[in-house]
Amino acid sequence: MTGGRAQASGRFDLIVLGAGPAGSAAAMSAIQAGLRVALVDKARFPRNKLCGGGLTGRAISRYRQTFGGTLPPVPLERRDMFTFHAYGQPLGDSRDAPPLHLGMRYELDAALVEQALAAGAVDFTGQSGGLDPDGPALDLPGGRIEAPLMIAADGVNSPTARTLFGAAFDRARIGFALEVEHPGADPDRPLRIDFGAADWGYGWQFPKPRGTTVGLGGVMSRNADMKAALARYLDQLGLPDTLPVKGQFLPFGDFRAVPGKGRILLAGDAAGLVDPITGEGIAHALDSGALAARAACRALEDAAPDKALAAYTHTLRPIHRGLRHARLLRNLMFRETLRPAFIRSFRSSRTLRGEYLRMMAGETDYGPLMQKMAARLPGFAWRAVSGT
Repeated sequence: MTGGRAQASGRFDLIVLGAGPAGSAAAMSAIQAGLRVALVDKARFPRNKLCGGGLTGRAISRYRQTFGGTLPPVPLERRDMFTFHAYGQPLGDSRDAPPLHLGMRYELDAALVEQALAAGAVDFTGQSGGLDPDGPALDLPGGRIEAPLMIAADGVNSPTARTLFGAAFDRARIGFALEVEHPGADPDRPLRIDFGAADWGYGWQFPKPRGTTVGLGGVMSRNADMKAALARYLDQLGLPDTLPVKGQFLPFGDFRAVPGKGRILLAGDAAGLVDPITGEGIAHALDSGALAARAACRALEDAAPDKALAAYTHTLRPIHRGLRHARLLRNLMFRETLRPAFIRSFRSSRTLRGEYLRMMAGETDYGPLMQKMAARLPGFAWRAVSGT
């Protein structure tokens, strides 16, 4: 894909800044509603992105709602067996689980951008420039583009969030992840999730059609030496520690209660919409991008762009509620005094593991999972989790 084809300045109905899953979903949804959309990204696609690359059932459902089709048109590995570990202890396997589809983010993101551009988004990829939040407008090399509303899906390090709020995230609460790609298909290597591979975090081994993605992430303030933790994890999996390492911040559920300011809406990682237990962000990115676009469309129809942010914030309530529940449950999984109760419950209960996988698939949310966990916990442990 060649970026930066659009050079002329102009007026649009909507500017979408950032062309990952959130931005592409926003652009696609807005175009389907008849808006003229500028899709802007500093990168040309395909580009690399640190991510496990797991498409849950929830993510697939969101993709179908916005882009159509059964699955994204990229190579994917389908797995319906998961192996769970926690703090070096096996927690059991789950067979015939709701499937996870695994692929490379540089292929997935490029495919989503192509679909949005083919639908009619004006291509400003491969360009960056100064943000005027009062416009909102962007001053790009080819000229100034303006619109009544902007959706910023420019990642966890969001320059837009820094402009609006002074910082893209809270460094005391941000997560950090490291990842490697082991080349070559390995169909016999299990899909594996390791809770506690990093302090207050997890590790993942995701086999894919062309290789295996291995990484770990945890709350940055609790992990003084993440590289050493990754080396231990690779050794545990029998993989070399000489592979190139990528690193990136993770919002880890530290979302913005009001995702934007004025006539700029934040979506995806820029809004902090990453699950603090599973680390999944693709489903929330696709969902939030589409929701932001719909809120923008309604506001423009009513000739009231200043009302878009409030409407968008309202539609995000289910996602925010799920992230709050996940943060409560994380207290049980990662707090040292409560780990034995979690390990015992997760290992002995197929129902609990199944509920976790159903949650990942989008068939349920954290509420039922927490109810089942509560039924298996001593009273003191549940009080510690719930903060009561």
